[in-house]
Amino acid sequence: MKEHVQQDLADGHMVYLYTYASHETEAELCSMEMRALFGSSEEYRKESLLLSQQDIDPDRSPFLSLRMDVLLSGNSVEELAEHASLRQLVEDKKTFKVIFIKSGDPYPYEDQRAFERLVGSRIQGRADMRKPDITLGLISIQGTWLLGICHYPQRTWHSHIHKPQNYSTGLSAATARTLVNIMAPDTEGLRAVDPCCGMGNVLIEALSMGLDIRGRDINPLAIRGARTNLEHYGYPVELVTLGDMNELDGPFDAAILDMPYNLCSVLPTEEQKRMLASLHRLAPRAVIVSTEEEVRSRIEEAGYRIKVECKVWKGSFVRHVWLCEA
Repeated sequence: MKEHVQQDLADGHMVYLYTYASHETEAELCSMEMRALFGSSEEYRKESLLLSQQDIDPDRSPFLSLRMDVLLSGNSVEELAEHASLRQLVEDKKTFKVIFIKSGDPYPYEDQRAFERLVGSRIQGRADMRKPDITLGLISIQGTWLLGICHYPQRTWHSHIHKPQNYSTGLSAATARTLVNIMAPDTEGLRAVDPCCGMGNVLIEALSMGLDIRGRDINPLAIRGARTNLEHYGYPVELVTLGDMNELDGPFDAAILDMPYNLCSVLPTEEQKRMLASLHRLAPRAVIVSTEEEVRSRIEEAGYRIKVECKVWKGSFVRHVWLCEA
C-alpha cells in the first residue's frame, strides 16, 4: 500500500481516502455499494476505510462519512510534518485545522493530539480550531502517514426522508439511494427505469443524482402519491406513468425492481416469473429486491446472472437484494 500511494502521488495522480460506516443490519448492503462504486479502483480497503483513485462525492452514499483528498505521504509523522513545511497547503488568507482520523492505526488520545499539533505547527497559514476554512485530515495506515483536505457529506438527501406520501413498508431514502448507486455507479448517459415505483422513493434518489429515470406502477394510488412526491421536490410528474410493467416498452440500460408485496399476501409465482421475464426484456442490468428468498431461482430462470447479493434487516423484516446482469 505504501509504495502504491507514494508512487501515485509522485506521478501526479490524485489519491482519495474514504471512511464509511453502517449498522450491522445494513453491513452487507454497505459492502455491496462500496464494491459497486469503487470496483477494482480500490488500492487498499479495511473495515471502515478505503483508498482509491475514484473521485466520488461523499454525499452520494448514505454510508460514506468522509472523503480526504490526499496531498502528502510519509513514512513517519515527523517526515510528513517536514513535507508539510515545504508545501503551500493552505491558500493565502484562509484558515485551517488538522484533525487525526481514527479509522487507521490506533493511537492513544494524547498521541493523536500531539500528532495534530506537530503537523499543524509546520503548515504555513493561520490555524483556527473552531471555524476553519479548510480541515486537513491526518491518518496512519499500516505505518504510512497521509495528510489531505477533508470533504464531509452535506446529506442534502435527508430532505427526502419526510415525503408528503409514503408507505410504512416502503424503501427508506437511504436504502433507495444505495440501490441506485448499486444499479448505476456511473450515471453518465444511462437511461433507467423503476417499473414498480410505488411512491417514487427510488425515482427521487436517482433524479437527485442526475440519473435519467422513468417510473411506472399498476396502482393508481401509488402513481398519485409518486406524482405528489415528485412535484414536492421539483421533478416533472410526467416521469411516472400508470400501467402494467409487462406492457412497458424499452429498452433501458438499467432497472430497479422492488417486487410488490404486503404483509397479508404473497405475489403468485407465475406473476413473479412474468415480471422478471419482462424486466429481462427491458434492461440488461437490474437490481432486484424481494422479501422472498425463493425469488433467486426465478431470477436465474428469467435469464439473469446474479453478480452480487445481500440481505438487509429491519427487525424481523428481511429484504433480499440481487445485482443481476443478462
